[in-house]
Amino acid sequence: MISSHDFKQINKYLYEIPRSFRADMRVPARFYADAELQKAIQGDRSLEQLVNTATLPGIVKYALAMPDMHQGYGFPIGGVVATQLPDGIISPGGVGYDINCGVRLLATQLEKEEAAPYLEDLASALYANCPSGLGKGGHIKLKAGELDLLVVKGAKWALKRGYATESDLERTEEGGCLEGADPGKVSDRAKNRGQDQVGTLGSGNHFIEIDMVDRIFDEPAARRMGIFHNQVTVQIHSGSRGFGHQICSDYVKRLQKTIQQYGFSLPDRELVCAPLSSPEGQDYLAAMKAAANYAFVNRQVLTYHIRRSFEQVLAGKVKNHHVYQVYDIAHNMARIEEHEVDGRRIKVCVHRKGATRAFGPGSSIVPGIYRDIGQPVLVPGSMGTASWVLVGTEGSMAQTFGSICHGAGRVISRSKAKKAVRGAKLREELEACGIHVRVGSMSGLAEEAPSAYKDVDRVIEVVHGAGIAKKVARLIPLAVIKG
Repeated sequence: MISSHDFKQINKYLYEIPRSFRADMRVPARFYADAELQKAIQGDRSLEQLVNTATLPGIVKYALAMPDMHQGYGFPIGGVVATQLPDGIISPGGVGYDINCGVRLLATQLEKEEAAPYLEDLASALYANCPSGLGKGGHIKLKAGELDLLVVKGAKWALKRGYATESDLERTEEGGCLEGADPGKVSDRAKNRGQDQVGTLGSGNHFIEIDMVDRIFDEPAARRMGIFHNQVTVQIHSGSRGFGHQICSDYVKRLQKTIQQYGFSLPDRELVCAPLSSPEGQDYLAAMKAAANYAFVNRQVLTYHIRRSFEQVLAGKVKNHHVYQVYDIAHNMARIEEHEVDGRRIKVCVHRKGATRAFGPGSSIVPGIYRDIGQPVLVPGSMGTASWVLVGTEGSMAQTFGSICHGAGRVISRSKAKKAVRGAKLREELEACGIHVRVGSMSGLAEEAPSAYKDVDRVIEVVHGAGIAKKVARLIPLAVIKG
């Protein structure tokens, strides 16, 4: 176990484990925290996992972890690693099983008081129209070959079929489509699992949430995003479902057989990887992009069902029930990007495992509508707590390869949470606070209890204080829909 004697404090919110800590480290390992979060981080193996990632072939600058970091598969969740092209590695464990698990923020022109009489009915409509739960299928049954087209076209597939608007795509990372996705690199097993799960929520920490804008911290940025105080908004948190999970499983198994071929000596077999330039590395990248595009479509079809639900419940009862998109961001991705390292612009493969891209103002990656304020960043809290809207900064580009945290971060496992919390009691407590709850199982509710997570407001203070993101708005929940 790594202790506080093994790392030094660089500044108020940044700590470093030096390269000299272990002979196999290629770069230092850095993590963001305050004093309290630093103690929580030491409660699991995440620091050891962070050090392990610092040994990966081709890694540049630092192995990084965000203040929501906790133990994951191979990489810590909250981990950020960049490897230099062409022969730096790509690792399925550095992306995760739920490829492009991401968050979409939708907004309305409604204020809380106008929507309040209909929240119960809205929650019920969303639960009925947005299929949720482990393995749950959706309303769309794809024809033979249609899935292959979907994973190549991404959100453009949804646009052509009437599930999206041009504005939605403009306000989605990469326009909702990563070029280079290849369904030929995806197994039949993965395709079978993805065949009927488009437009579904899933289980675990995935949710749809109706929120209210509680506070505004940056008026110009909020105005640009169409966000105002007391506004009713909706968040979607979902990913690539069984399709992405199977792709990760397939490539972890495949790459475990090829490590010796490339002469890699890894401290943890969960770090299996291949040079990005290798056939195995290129195949995984093409399959990962297919899963990423699937996830963009999944959230887009859920958006369509949310709009349909608002229309069903509110048409003729409120002045404007229109639901528009603010932004859609991806976690759990490996991206080929250019960043400055040691004074040079180089191409790197940035792994963001449970971390979020947060590019600063002026970046050509950021959609034109937001380019001068920086990329919108969405950080959901745990169920029943606040969520945040931020923007990326020049600081994130300089310090973290344009990355920040993706959530609050667990402090206890799902199994421990189920033992410590009664789902029925938690539901009563949430509803007593005025939060409408629709959930498929009480054990699933218990897994995601607020007590199982770090304090998201504290996490946000760290990234804001460290200068790697800037606070724009805080949201609080009015209704939660879970599998």
